Amino acid sequence: MKRIALFASGSGSNAEQIATYFAANVDVEISLIVSNNSKAGVIDRARRLHIPVLLFDRKTFYDTDRINELLQKQSIDLIVLAGFMWLMPEAIVRSFPNRIINIHPALLPKFGGKGMYGHFVHEAVVEAGEAESGITIHYVNEQYDEGQIIFQASCAVLPTDSPDDVARSVQVLEHAHYPRIVAEVLATLDQPKP
Repeated sequence: MKRIALFASGSGSNAEQIATYFAANVDVEISLIVSNNSKAGVIDRARRLHIPVLLFDRKTFYDTDRINELLQKQSIDLIVLAGFMWLMPEAIVRSFPNRIINIHPALLPKFGGKGMYGHFVHEAVVEAGEAESGITIHYVNEQYDEGQIIFQASCAVLPTDSPDDVARSVQVLEHAHYPRIVAEVLATLDQPKP
């Protein structure tokens, strides 16, 4: 059985989509939802979905190895960031090479990096007069939004679109593609490296 840990800081709509996608799959378990925000909507979703939650603070995450040790003790195969805003510690990235993925609400390398998340991204896209936006699913490394790209999908941005309009279009893409790409990445974990 493959075991997934979902990291989320916000409402958790992507986390719920992924959990629902795998709910009937006996070969995949969402073992844990990990959050740095005790008020995050994802916690209510996790309880409703009967998924254990691990809450932690910045000091625990960056100044100790407790989260990394717990992930390894739980035999986590894949870490999936679903609206998690903090940079992953180098120790976790090293412990899970090519086994941490993230979704970004824009077409990287545009509109990525520190501080570029959520509404800030959509505002920047509209302000720049972009004709399209979309999603990028990528492996996580020690830098914000710089890991190898796995998948991208785009949507049109109309001249009349507000950041909220762009956010809605991007979320449709997130929900349509992220669970499927997680499944594809999981399937590659067993394949021998070339």
